[in-house]
Amino acid sequence: YFNRAVCRHSANCVRGNAAIFTLNRRPWIMPGNAEPAEVKRVIDTCPSGALKYREK
Repeated sequence: YFNRAVCRHSANCVRGNAAIFTLNRRPWIMPGNAEPAEVKRVIDTCPSGALKYREK
């Protein structure tokens, strides 16, 4: 999940893995482009909490 209102634009996500997070692409978040552990690792670096995930 992405909460635009909370995002502080630290860019940890884009720097963390450009295969998952690319700003000039729509949709800009493609979690299927990496292993789940990698997606979680990058999301966990979000300092604002704008990015969240839910495991099924």
